[in-house]
Amino acid sequence: MSARKRAQWAFGSALLLLFLSGLATYFATRRLLESERWVIHTHEVVGAIGDIDSALSHAGRARNGYTATGSDDFIGQFETAVAELSELLRNLRELTRDNPQQQQLCSHLEDLVARRIALHRESIQFYKEAGGNDPRQETLVRQSVPISSEITSVMQRMRAGEQYLLTTRQAASRRFLILTIITLTISFILALELFAVHYRLLSAELSARETAERTVRESEESLRRLTGRLLQVQDAERRKFSRELHDSLGQYLAGAKMNLEMFTTRGNDSCLAEALQLLDYAMAETRTISHLLHPPLLDEAGFNSAAKWYLEGFAQRSGIEVTIDLHEDVGRLPRPVALGLFRVLQESLTNIHRHSSSAVAEVKLDLVPDRVVLRIRDYGKGIAREVLAGFQTKGTNFGVGLAGMRERMRDLGGELGIERSEPGTLISATIPLAKVPARP
Repeated sequence: MSARKRAQWAFGSALLLLFLSGLATYFATRRLLESERWVIHTHEVVGAIGDIDSALSHAGRARNGYTATGSDDFIGQFETAVAELSELLRNLRELTRDNPQQQQLCSHLEDLVARRIALHRESIQFYKEAGGNDPRQETLVRQSVPISSEITSVMQRMRAGEQYLLTTRQAASRRFLILTIITLTISFILALELFAVHYRLLSAELSARETAERTVRESEESLRRLTGRLLQVQDAERRKFSRELHDSLGQYLAGAKMNLEMFTTRGNDSCLAEALQLLDYAMAETRTISHLLHPPLLDEAGFNSAAKWYLEGFAQRSGIEVTIDLHEDVGRLPRPVALGLFRVLQESLTNIHRHSSSAVAEVKLDLVPDRVVLRIRDYGKGIAREVLAGFQTKGTNFGVGLAGMRERMRDLGGELGIERSEPGTLISATIPLAKVPARP
């Protein structure tokens, strides 16, 4: 997976996590609010029971006030308390409709309150009929005592039930609150981590892009410098071949022409024989120059034969002993690879002859299924450190031959390596066979 795909995956995961955490927070908050509503509902039920108790007490005090003073104001207060009791009982029944047990107790309480109010009304009626000395009042008081006790007991049972529900609901509310906080915290931390990963991946991608752009700019600059230097080398090579053609091939042809002219004027057979010999020399020189420019064995027999032919000729011309270790199956190399390796071999041996002062050189070719590696080593004075540093840093302080070899390897998808050995220098050219262009 590429860095961009990983960054997109991290960003998408962060958004998905935020969405899921939002859903989880919504449901947790909803449950928390529902739990809080039930807590408030429990407090409302307890408050309603207290209001009934207070209204009942108010009705009792109004009855006592009337039987003690005979004032009609207490009758009005009593009727107000009775009407309030009816409303409060209906409210209590409405509040406890979700709880069957509390509904039963509420029904029992309504019955007890009705009986208690009926006793109060009888007491008021007896007072109206006989005044304050009616003995029936004592009987009503005795009858109201167990009813009051039972009312108190029912209210206590209802309060105890609501207190249990309150404790349970408060505990559930606390659990939902803690769950909501934990969900938000974990989601926030994970989202931050995923966004951090996304940022790091984007930074890595930008860094890689900047590095690639910098490499491209350096390659373009190196290519421009190499092009200019190659033009200079091309001019120098042309002058060199011009001298070679003039000094060797031209001299042979000029000598042959003079001998043919002498044969024409004098008829001397020795002149004809010498002219033929000079023409043989000219043909051999032409063949040598042609083979050095592009050996025909490279196309006909492959890299192995061309390399052996060139190394034998190089050893004869330079006096350097060359050890050859070539893989036997190099004939199947693609043409661009074979040509690239041959040019690296030529340039490396030329540098050994010119600069290393080495009496021995080693050439080894390793062929594996996915790449081919050519190694050329000498045992001379070694490459200069400033030249090696310029090559490794892609600077300009190295020769056009090294730059040409590196660009040739880069064009084939490979790489050129230079190392200082003790003693001498090791040059390695590695080409991945899977990356070789199809065109030559």
